Amino acid sequence: MAGLYLTELLLSHFRSHRRAALVLDGRPVALWGPNGAGKTNVLEAVSLLSPGRGLRRAGAEELARRPEAIGWKVSALLQAGAAIHELETTAEGGQPRAVRIDGKAAPQAALARICRIVWLVPSMDRLWIEAAEGRRRFLDRLTLSFAPHHAEAVLAYEKAMRERNRLLKDMVRDTGWYAALEAQMAEQGAQIQINRAAALARIAAAQAASDTAFPVADLALTGPEDAGDPQGAEALAEAFARGRSRDMAAGRTLIGPHRADLAATYAAKGVPAAQCSTGEQKALLISLILANARALAEDVGAPPILLLDEVAAHLDAARRAALYDEICALGAQAFLTGTGAELFDTLGPRAQGFEVTETGGLSALSERPLP
Repeated sequence: MAGLYLTELLLSHFRSHRRAALVLDGRPVALWGPNGAGKTNVLEAVSLLSPGRGLRRAGAEELARRPEAIGWKVSALLQAGAAIHELETTAEGGQPRAVRIDGKAAPQAALARICRIVWLVPSMDRLWIEAAEGRRRFLDRLTLSFAPHHAEAVLAYEKAMRERNRLLKDMVRDTGWYAALEAQMAEQGAQIQINRAAALARIAAAQAASDTAFPVADLALTGPEDAGDPQGAEALAEAFARGRSRDMAAGRTLIGPHRADLAATYAAKGVPAAQCSTGEQKALLISLILANARALAEDVGAPPILLLDEVAAHLDAARRAALYDEICALGAQAFLTGTGAELFDTLGPRAQGFEVTETGGLSALSERPLP
């Protein structure tokens, strides 16, 4: 099978899994079992094969299996077109997370260049009605899937902003220090804005060209001045300089792409996502994840790996079948979780099935045919 998919996944002392080994063939992967059995832990392990803190945003020390607490390891073989990559991410007791690609140490950002992963988890169900920070994270994960260098721009921008904020809190008035940091923020901030705008344009194009069973979401960047639409590095630098007095009073940077927000509208109804029903909000999120996958398949020749945690439980039978049909039509390796095998009955032989059980805090996986 051409495309992007894991052929092997090994978890060692990761969360509730002392050892788990999955041999995969590129088809979607259905994992079922009772709540707390360790299904989401498998998805979290896969999410760590991309930059960042994974789908739970956990620190490295939180991921180690208790009571051993000797560290953890996630390793995988990735089929990426004609190439095969060995991926490994580990953290030994008390140490930060490390990454190795094909046997060589690598920065986390390098993972985005070879392994694109997109996820939808229950904590995102309130995305449209909670604080803007979560929507920015969602937007930047989406953007990262199209522009692997986006992570480096975000990290560089945030590092310079933290240093600028320290000066503001200390009431430092040396314009030279500010100008140097603001130049870095402006350069990276302008790139962040360009990347985000380009990603939203790709999502819009993918939605317009698709025949999907899920509602289309119109997306737009919003927020304070100089936060959303691309301004250019020079304009951002000028805005930072103008805002120094106000920022000093606040003790933090009040303008820039870190203040942007993502607005969504249910296109067919013209209703903001925040005012939609819970079911409609979930359907809009699924629609965006699928559009993201279709756009990537068109851009890079393969859809991303999809992590869909407990998504089937919130859909009726017709919508579940439609979701599975779209995933299979994409040729995406999707990892899906649910409490029972019956939630995946319309997938049948199109997917691999694994039952997840837990005894005394120890999870186990057994491959099972789907009904």
